[in-house]
Amino acid sequence: MQVLEERLRKLKNLGTFGISLTGGEPTLHPELPHLIRKCRQLGFFRTGMISNGFFLRPSLIEALNQAGLQEMQISIDGVHANDTTQKVLANLKKRLQWLRDYARFRVIVSAVLGACPPQEAEEVVSFTKQIGLIPRVLLLHDNEGQLKLRTQEVKTFEKIVGQLPKTWVDFSSYRKRLVRDGSAPFKCRAGSRYLYVDEYGKVSWCSQTRSVWSKSLMDYTSADLREQFYQYKPCHATCTLGCARSASQLDNWRAQPGFNS
Repeated sequence: MQVLEERLRKLKNLGTFGISLTGGEPTLHPELPHLIRKCRQLGFFRTGMISNGFFLRPSLIEALNQAGLQEMQISIDGVHANDTTQKVLANLKKRLQWLRDYARFRVIVSAVLGACPPQEAEEVVSFTKQIGLIPRVLLLHDNEGQLKLRTQEVKTFEKIVGQLPKTWVDFSSYRKRLVRDGSAPFKCRAGSRYLYVDEYGKVSWCSQTRSVWSKSLMDYTSADLREQFYQYKPCHATCTLGCARSASQLDNWRAQPGFNS
């Protein structure tokens, strides 16, 4: 626990704006509410988490409320389990209803296209709307963060996106460009505006590039932030990772000397 608190303080000292606790699965950590409370005490503007939802219970949801959690994201691969995934609506419906009934934080439920029949993503979105949570659609990526969709899934994606309210993240329309053209180049600021920190305390560009580049968080400096701000990432054009893209979005709207994309 002390190690994690030291990492949180280091991130805050680096100027981190918001933090999202991921995994693995964060609800398996016995001190999760304490970690969230620590994030709020340190003054992160936004404290969120990403969960598979399987271990949510009313008691844990209430503990997260009291700790000050501001946002939870859950991605659901379809309606019925198959050989690829168990993270489906049939297994998680009750948990989503508990979130509706007990959560005082924002809950985003993302339908994921690619792991189940595409029409199941539509059902996930419909159920999410019905119970009053926030629906979103995500694109399944491979183990390198690259796009992986079939023709019917593309059509379903376009249909769902047309039905959902637009958020600030969607204003770049990168997902539509990825689906239509196969690429959507951007100035990736991972390692600077977005830091992915793994369980060993190593910073990487993202969860998919841990074998490409990493450095210890505790040794990270403002010089590293600047260096990685301008560092060219060869996977940028076909990247589907919304966390890296949204964190970099501001810099796609203004000239940035010293970056070759």
